[in-house]
Amino acid sequence: MRKVILYLAMSLDGFIADSLDGVQWLEAQAPDAGEPGSYAQLMQNIDTVLMGWNTYHQIFTELSPGQWPYQGMASYVFTHQKMPSTSEVRFVAQDPAILIEQLRREEGKDIWICGGANLAQQLIWEDAIDIFHLTVIPTILGSGVRLFGALEERRACNLISTQECHGMVELIYERPGRLG
Repeated sequence: MRKVILYLAMSLDGFIADSLDGVQWLEAQAPDAGEPGSYAQLMQNIDTVLMGWNTYHQIFTELSPGQWPYQGMASYVFTHQKMPSTSEVRFVAQDPAILIEQLRREEGKDIWICGGANLAQQLIWEDAIDIFHLTVIPTILGSGVRLFGALEERRACNLISTQECHGMVELIYERPGRLG
């Protein structure tokens, strides 16, 4: 079965964006060009990308203006805005957990949740994430967009691995019983 992987960077105090929804603070920790990392490995193992509207808008207008960086992958953007889908991006308004269950039953590689906080929180609430691959950036923002929100019950995770690179720490956890 295809795995659902939440692969994100966050500040030391748990934010994925600053108080203005910006992510420029991430650039200060960017590794040297050409250095292999976990992102390249992730990209080899996925063929589907899911994100919320804010993440899509940020990618398309700031991070990769005018050029979709996930060409050749099934890309889904969750939004209540009426947007026409393209050959590269499907705009959907359905429940993310329901779409994930449909995608899990299809043939393919793993599924990447690349942002944002609202989508991640919905999927955490529904216990739909198998792997949490979080890169902790040694920056304290103090405020912004939190990755984790309130839950009715706790969610235990098992540590798979840790790795330090350029002062950042990658933490990889799996949900017990989700994989097998």
